[in-house]
Amino acid sequence: MTRFGLLGPLVVTDSEGDVLRLRSERQKALLAVLLCHANEPVRTDLLVETLWPERPPKSYASNLHTYLSRLRDRLPGLEIDHAADGYRMCVPSEDVDALVFTSSLASARDAAGGGDLLGAATRFRRALELWRGPALADVHVPTLYPVLSTWEQERLTATEEWAEAALALGAHAEVITELRPFLTRNPLRERAAALLMVALLRAGRQAEALAVYTATRSTLVRELGVEPTEELRRTHAAVLRGEDIGPAPISLSAVVRAPTPWPVRQLPADVVGFTGRDRELGELVAALSGSVPVPVVVVSGAPGVGKSALALRAAHEVAGDFPDGHLYVHLTGVSAPQDPGAALADVLRALGVAGPLIPDDVHARAALLRATLAGRRVLVVLDDAASAEQVHPLLPGTPGCAVLVTSRRRLSGLAATHRLTVAPMTDEEALTLLGDLVGSGRMHADPAAAHRIVTACGRLPLALRIAGTRLIRRPELTPRHLADRLDDQRTRLRELALSDRDVAGSIAISYDSLDTRSRWALRGFALCGDVSIPGWVAEVLVGEDDVDQVIDELVEASLLTSTETDGTGEPRYRLHALIRVFAQAHSDASRTPGEQLAALRRITDAAIGLADAAARQLPWTLPLPALTGEDPPPPQPLPRATVARLVDDPHVWFETERNNLVAVMGSIFRIGWRREAMLLLERLTTFLWLQGAFADLRECHDTMRRAAVDAGEPEIAAWSAAYLAMLAHARGEHAEAVRRYRSVVTELADAGRTRETGWLTANLGTCLIGLGRPAEGLAEIERAARLLDDDPAGLHQCDTARSYALTRLGRLDDALDSSRRALARGRMCGDPVRVALSLDGLAWNLALDGDWQHAGELADEAVSLARTLPVRSLLARSLRTLGAVAAGKGARAEAVAAYTEAHDIARRLGERPRELSCLRALASAWIGDGRAAEAVVALRRCLSEFESMGSVASTAITWRVLARAHKAVGDLTSAEHADTEADRLLNPDDRGAARLISALLVLTRDAGHASAYPASPPVSGCS
Repeated sequence: MTRFGLLGPLVVTDSEGDVLRLRSERQKALLAVLLCHANEPVRTDLLVETLWPERPPKSYASNLHTYLSRLRDRLPGLEIDHAADGYRMCVPSEDVDALVFTSSLASARDAAGGGDLLGAATRFRRALELWRGPALADVHVPTLYPVLSTWEQERLTATEEWAEAALALGAHAEVITELRPFLTRNPLRERAAALLMVALLRAGRQAEALAVYTATRSTLVRELGVEPTEELRRTHAAVLRGEDIGPAPISLSAVVRAPTPWPVRQLPADVVGFTGRDRELGELVAALSGSVPVPVVVVSGAPGVGKSALALRAAHEVAGDFPDGHLYVHLTGVSAPQDPGAALADVLRALGVAGPLIPDDVHARAALLRATLAGRRVLVVLDDAASAEQVHPLLPGTPGCAVLVTSRRRLSGLAATHRLTVAPMTDEEALTLLGDLVGSGRMHADPAAAHRIVTACGRLPLALRIAGTRLIRRPELTPRHLADRLDDQRTRLRELALSDRDVAGSIAISYDSLDTRSRWALRGFALCGDVSIPGWVAEVLVGEDDVDQVIDELVEASLLTSTETDGTGEPRYRLHALIRVFAQAHSDASRTPGEQLAALRRITDAAIGLADAAARQLPWTLPLPALTGEDPPPPQPLPRATVARLVDDPHVWFETERNNLVAVMGSIFRIGWRREAMLLLERLTTFLWLQGAFADLRECHDTMRRAAVDAGEPEIAAWSAAYLAMLAHARGEHAEAVRRYRSVVTELADAGRTRETGWLTANLGTCLIGLGRPAEGLAEIERAARLLDDDPAGLHQCDTARSYALTRLGRLDDALDSSRRALARGRMCGDPVRVALSLDGLAWNLALDGDWQHAGELADEAVSLARTLPVRSLLARSLRTLGAVAAGKGARAEAVAAYTEAHDIARRLGERPRELSCLRALASAWIGDGRAAEAVVALRRCLSEFESMGSVASTAITWRVLARAHKAVGDLTSAEHADTEADRLLNPDDRGAARLISALLVLTRDAGHASAYPASPPVSGCS
């Protein structure tokens, strides 16, 4: 039989009494935690924290399983079972000295209560003899400190209880021998001092008894700044008079048997107008009513979120389950936390314990409370707790009771059976609460204003009740007027203060409890605005060494919400809107403008550095040179290892931070950091263009252009205007793009930006070709080539665009020459993107020349190369060309597959012209599949959009295919009209349009096996 000793250094002995050595400190720590909770489930997270207190490895689960297996191997017969979400060690109570100590104490106290003083003294002595020194003296496990502290206090109290019983038996000499060294080690134990004084007096040593009092009083005054308690002073007075009195005996069973006002009813009245929270209320009721012997339920959340109201409602819901009563203790929060000893005294008096019978020692009071509640069914509500240490002494110890705790802090050190973090209300709940307060009619009269009030209040019940009360007290104050006042962040918190209710004051209580570093970090987070905050921002603000501690403190205080771990592995956080407003106000008060800007600058520099490191791993695919590409980013405040980890996958990093970067771009510029804003935006543009995220691109560059105009920065304004022109071009808005190109080309030429002027001129030429003006477009392209004569990439762009113009003008031989020059330049540059682009262009021109075999080979090569690149737009373009070449060759299945894939990619990227051209090709195939009616619908929608884009050639081609669709459904009149329109618009010199029409008409031929082809893409997307 294996026995375990915890009351001293950890000792394990086998059935022969031989000591079994454990091989590692982690084995000892794991065994200690399981033994301290013997026969009870121990959560996996507690075991993990025990073994790896700093940061667990990624494989912690398998590592933990290995440690448990080794422990079982080392200690044969050891029973460690899975239990709930953890493990349980099953061991007989008599084999663990700590469990024997606990049961012996209970037996001794029962004997004392029954008047068996000799039995009590004997059992107390046996219990104390189990101690070999400080519990688990050779095991360092911080998670066990609360348990070990409780055991130690029980030992001290048991020593005093033994002394009291021994004195009653006349063993004062033995008491003196025991208590003198005891009091030396524990000089603040007033009860022990009183007992020793009585023993000395009975031994005829009055002077020594008085010296004990003098020494104890001096220690109390010096160490704690307090005078002795009434009991010790009364004993001192009796010793001075030579009277033989002892401290009032504490018979626990007698106290329990004393008349008690059962049932105790201390719950405050239920909250009037409580609204919503159905899910949270159900969760609390279930947790308090479950099968756990003593449920300890912790409700935490941000200031003003409604923790106490929710807890009170839950307490009233389950009140009937606790017939012996309901205790309510307001612990007064973190600003002035109530002493747990004073709270215990109040609770004991409420339970009928007379003042003289209440021990001085906190731990003795806690033991008395547990004894008093034993066998009872009582609900204990501890409201606004400041810490786990404040709560521990107030917890019942026997089944039947339940505890409901509310706190601003998460109370992570408390072994709760259930935790609920209260979030702000939902929009629906918040609107209902506001309507209940003010009157639904008044809110329904202006729903927009009601929503604005709810948003400004951050859906916090405290803020909503204050706003509602303002509207009630002032009938002339309309919801719209109040919403206008709340919209101003500078005065919002002043508006949300009324009488003794104050949102800012509520937040300030939690804020004031923070240390200096955590306050600094909170203010820094607030300066970032309403964004999702990645962990690296905290590292920038407070440093790598302190970041974990600061984050833990803010999350524990419910001032910062942990939301998720992002794709880069970074934890992400968010500030509630009102906490952010509060912290911003304190930033203004606590920092100089220079300090605030310095904090923001470090965050901005880190973001630019990360964006630069990510963008350098991506290809530059925009038809414009990078304006700041050669400019170095500012110094990176983050460690290199952190940067490398975050941007290991640049796509993931950009996608993760995309919303934040879009949101802050304009703010960075308006601060005055214009170069930095351009650096960040250009690197973000690399990614957004690659992804086809045109809406975000438009928002960023439009914001930058307007800010630059306001700041008198014409060159930056022109830079953003150039991107806006390219966006219009990419979306097929050709007429708008031409207007924008002409304007920005003039501005950049006047500014002497020759290279950028050349690139944009080439883009202008391409756009003019799309409008059906190839001669005009070719002239612009030639002008661009002259401006770019020393720019290989720019000349490649001109060759590609020139080939496009020449095919439209019927000059196919010249177009082929231009395509071949483009391919040669692309290969010389060593740029795979340009090579793939050139292969695609040359393949199409060869198809126009009738060389289908060579065209197909080059188209296949372009697609294969594009698949190896992260440029999805290029792949869609190459697939579309492959589809056209395959159609021209009569390879119907290959054409449909290529067009389908190209269509899907273009759709995801938002490249509308390419998506429509692929849909037109697929509609051609539907005609041949016997689905001409569907084709008519799709083609008409394509036609409408091509016309709105001003794309003449695309419109003409679509009319021709639509004519074939109308003929297939028997509508010859519409077919004739469509052919007439096609004839009117088609340029007879445009070899490309003619060849594409021919290929598409091949697809319209009767396929005879419609089911072999994919279902049609959703036509609704074409509108």
